[in-house]
Parts: sequence; structure tokens; C-alpha cells
Amino acid sequence: MVPPIDTTQPLAVQAEVQKAYAAMFPHGNRDFVSQVFGWVNACFAGEYRDYLPIDARYHDLEHTLQGTLCMARLLQARHKAKAQPPIDQRLVELGIIAILLHDTGYLKQRGDDTGTGAKYTLTHVDRSVEFAATLMSDHGYYERDIASVQRMIRCTGVNVKLDAIAFESEAEKVTGFGLGTADLLGQMAAEDYVEKLPILYAEFAESARYTKDKAKGGGFFNSVEDLMQKTPMFWDKYVRAKISNDFLGLYQFLSDPYPNGHNWYIDRIEHNMTRLQRELGVSA
Repeated sequence: MVPPIDTTQPLAVQAEVQKAYAAMFPHGNRDFVSQVFGWVNACFAGEYRDYLPIDARYHDLEHTLQGTLCMARLLQARHKAKAQPPIDQRLVELGIIAILLHDTGYLKQRGDDTGTGAKYTLTHVDRSVEFAATLMSDHGYYERDIASVQRMIRCTGVNVKLDAIAFESEAEKVTGFGLGTADLLGQMAAEDYVEKLPILYAEFAESARYTKDKAKGGGFFNSVEDLMQKTPMFWDKYVRAKISNDFLGLYQFLSDPYPNGHNWYIDRIEHNMTRLQRELGVSA
């Protein structure tokens, strides 16, 4: 049973990530988790360079924390299972940085007064990659580590060609795929995922207006109802295939006990899909 964590509270998530990190690396950097959480909290609060506080309502700080918590749990469980290849302390730290920064592309800069950060839906991965380079450079990271984080962030692109990402190693690829897995599972397993679907639709609609190209901007949903009706199929036909095949089935490390126990994230998502279908009056 996964203990309930309030993902609206950064300190609560930080404490869980710290526990996972310490379990993997008892002699690791005690200050690492608190430092990187401090950086990201500042970024989303508008306290970094000339960036404004996040105003995207779905891809907000909580969304990032949901994914980060899931990834820390996945990496810890994989480490405990002694899976190969092993992911060392450096890559775990870079993976945590990567998921904390993976949606910083939704941040706007001062003087950007039109709309919300949701207008950058189409380009947010590229913008997140650029943001990561700036922030990590400011904190003294070497180019090799920055490039690693950038490759991991690219794993979150909806239509990304994963085989085109030139990973430095198999371990780096697994870490990136863990990020992609956690990004999907963390949000879809949230207790209020169904309630947030209208907010997600509003972001897609804003993106479409901003790009003036519905096909490219995310306007492929005609309405909130259309998005909600298609979400169970999105889970069944896209996400399940993605996490099982493209992302190497890494989600299975979240099963407790591993490998055949209950998977809290999958169970929660199935519950959300059943609830959504019930509310829409559609039989499961």
C-alpha cells in the first residue's frame, strides 16, 4: 500500500523523495534533494531570473510534484530489485533534476502578458530543455550532465521518436524512460484527475488559439466532453502501450511486492477511468 502524500505540499513530497534517495544511497549527498527542490520551488514561484510565477493551471507545480514522487518511488523500487543496468547516484540525481524541470517550459518571462503558459503546450518540451540548461549552468553543472538531463526531458514529448534520442548509455536511457513513465502515471493516478480534465482541455484550447493551428496546437478535442470521452481510450490505447513497450515496462517496479503485487498507480488510474466512464454514462 502506497502511503498517501499530499502533492499540493512541496515539503511533503520532498520528504518522500529524500527517503527514497537515502534508501538508495545512504552515503549520498544529504543536501541534494532539499537543494534541487528549493531551486524548483523558486522557479515556479517567480523567484528565478526574469521568470513569472507559473500560471498554467494544469501543468502547475503540483503536476511536477506528482511525477517526481512517482519517479523517486520507481527508481527506489528498481534499485531494491537490483535490476540491470544499475542506475548510479549521478544518474538518479540527474533524473530527479530532469523530472523537476520537465515542464518549466510552461513558465513565462516578465513582459509576456498574453495568455497563460499553456499557450506554449506545443513547444514546452524544447523550452524546458533550454530552461534546464540555463538553470543547471547557473548552479555549476558540467555540459555532460546538462545534456543528460535534456535527453531525459525529451522522453516526455507526446510524439517523440525515442530511438532518435542519442542516450549516453543504457542506464541513462532507462532513467529517461522512468521519467516518461512517472510523468504519465503521476498525473493520471491523482485523486482529482477527473476533476482536472476540464482544466487540461482549457490548456489545449489556449494552445490552439495561440498557434492558430488547431491540428498542431492541441485543438483536436472539440469540447471538454470530447476530451473526457476520449480519455479512457487514451489510457487504454496510448498510455498502456507507451509504458509497457516504449518505456520497457518500468511501471512494473511499482508493484508491491515486486513483481506480481498490486500496483497502486495502475489501480488508481483504472479507478479513475471507471469513474469517468460512469459519470459519462458509458459502460466500462
